[in-house]
Amino acid sequence: IPFADHKALLDPPTADVTGRVVAFLAHLARPRDRDVLRRAVAYLLREQESSGAWFGRWGTNYIYGTWSVLMALAELNDPSLKPTMERAAYWLRAVQQSDGGWGESNDSYGDPGLAGVGQTSTAAQTAWACLGLMAAGDRDSVALHRGIAWLQAHQEGDGCWQAPFFNAPGFPKVFYLIYHGYAFYFPLWALARYRNLGCMAHE
Repeated sequence: IPFADHKALLDPPTADVTGRVVAFLAHLARPRDRDVLRRAVAYLLREQESSGAWFGRWGTNYIYGTWSVLMALAELNDPSLKPTMERAAYWLRAVQQSDGGWGESNDSYGDPGLAGVGQTSTAAQTAWACLGLMAAGDRDSVALHRGIAWLQAHQEGDGCWQAPFFNAPGFPKVFYLIYHGYAFYFPLWALARYRNLGCMAHE
């Protein structure tokens, strides 16, 4: 940005971006990447909050970061990571809203005590939470089924979902953005994943 660097000339490493790289390299399964993956996973483990969540740089906020890392760790298929993933899944279930969805305000960038807290559920954040739970191995929890039901109930007549709130930081605590696609493709991804894994709620 030519008029201000917002005290961030370069982006520092973050858990969500590192998670993307880990997921990609793990999927390739190349022997030459083993040391890179080992170091990246060590970084992710250091970055996990005491709550079990991870910070998110490119989506709001801890719900996004937690899903991003869980997706990456799932690609590794390493049993030793199971306790780490279970802690994160526990946190996701703990911050679920009473209506079955998930929501988090950008205020959590200024106050980590607001991690996972929002006045209302949103489609993107509900999808991230559901995807995170499934990545952690959750196939049949009440929390997952309620989250999916929330997405189904809030789909508009045109097949889309509302995106009324800023859902990502441009620069945390400076300005925020709405990525309109987040409310479309993440819910579709979550619903498809739920169906393809056979995670159907019992009648």
